Amino acid sequence: MKSQKIAIVGAGPAGLMAADILSAAGMSVDVFESKPSVGRKFLMAGKGGLNITHSEPMDDFIRRYDHSEWLKPMIEAFDPNAIRVWMKSLGVDSFIGSSGRVFPTEMKAAPLLRRWLSSLKKRGVRVHCRHYWTGFSDEGDLRFTTPEGEKTVATDATILALGGGSWASLGSDGAWVTILARRGVNISPLLPSNCGFKATWSPFLQPHLGKPLKNISGWVEGAEESISSSEAVLTTYGIEGGLVYALSRPLREEIISEGSATLYLDLLPHITENALISRLTSSGKQSCDNLWRKAGLEGVKAALLREALPKEKWHDPLSVAAYVKKYPITLYGMQPIEEAISTAGGVMREALNEDLMLHAMPNVFCAGEMLDWDAPTGGYLLSGCFASGVFAAKGVLKILSGEKRSC
Repeated sequence: MKSQKIAIVGAGPAGLMAADILSAAGMSVDVFESKPSVGRKFLMAGKGGLNITHSEPMDDFIRRYDHSEWLKPMIEAFDPNAIRVWMKSLGVDSFIGSSGRVFPTEMKAAPLLRRWLSSLKKRGVRVHCRHYWTGFSDEGDLRFTTPEGEKTVATDATILALGGGSWASLGSDGAWVTILARRGVNISPLLPSNCGFKATWSPFLQPHLGKPLKNISGWVEGAEESISSSEAVLTTYGIEGGLVYALSRPLREEIISEGSATLYLDLLPHITENALISRLTSSGKQSCDNLWRKAGLEGVKAALLREALPKEKWHDPLSVAAYVKKYPITLYGMQPIEEAISTAGGVMREALNEDLMLHAMPNVFCAGEMLDWDAPTGGYLLSGCFASGVFAAKGVLKILSGEKRSC
């Protein structure tokens, strides 16, 4: 029986997790990475604290993904608890924050990545950096551009884990779309996700740009998603931040279909409209600024109200409260894909079998963000990449064990 060689193209979370599973099963694994070092986007994700997964109930967790029925068996096979157990096996403890998000105790991505790479190396995984994948040869071998020139690699099975189309400087440039499309692979166009959106602000709001809107909730009418107790930031181009990222899917869909979208904010979600009206009703002579401040409306929130409400309405409790509880912001576009945290779209479900192998290319599997799924930040992106990497690796083991039985 011939010696079996497994190649993984892309050394991000999905690719490295696939290498983890395959090497633990005793397979010979080579990982190819276009950049001088591995896990660059993973390290960037952990720059402000590595939110690696989330602890919410599984039914709620799964609903965070589009195409959730497709992702469900992958996530359940390597769920958030399995991620924590895996981290623990590397000597990295984790904790659940007050928001339900899961972090490594050290908060940073680098210590976890170092331990991970050390474990893979001990199992014989070979990592080849500065190997930029350019497609397949006529014989089906992998082709790479390297500092030493062109190189071809023959494999018995390949896992492509090339990321989406955002953060090209970190390795995810989306060039694989054209390569696979030429091979007959159905691909949904890559679109920005977890990104900022464009809005127009008057000169009056300019001094408040860059300042956070804290403790707000938001929603898009007609969409299932609603976000509470989050924050956003007004920018020169519009608005960004955790609340907007979490609603990027319905906002994007509305912009694509209608040309614009309306984001609704509750600027004071912890108080009812009637209670707010009561707070804004003066029993004596008080300035508008003083009344608003006592009600919790100051800074950016007060500026937004002055932006939207005519001055003669500023002393009207009913008008102010109505805008506070349902403040509309018209969005007319998304930031470029290069500036997005992640991308939606990718290799479509129908292009793959149940083990994530391409119908058009036997023994070639896909995993990670290059698959056609989308999720908000908050640990969901990384969880999806880990889970699909595990799933693709198990698919490889399945076909290779089938080959063994036929020998």
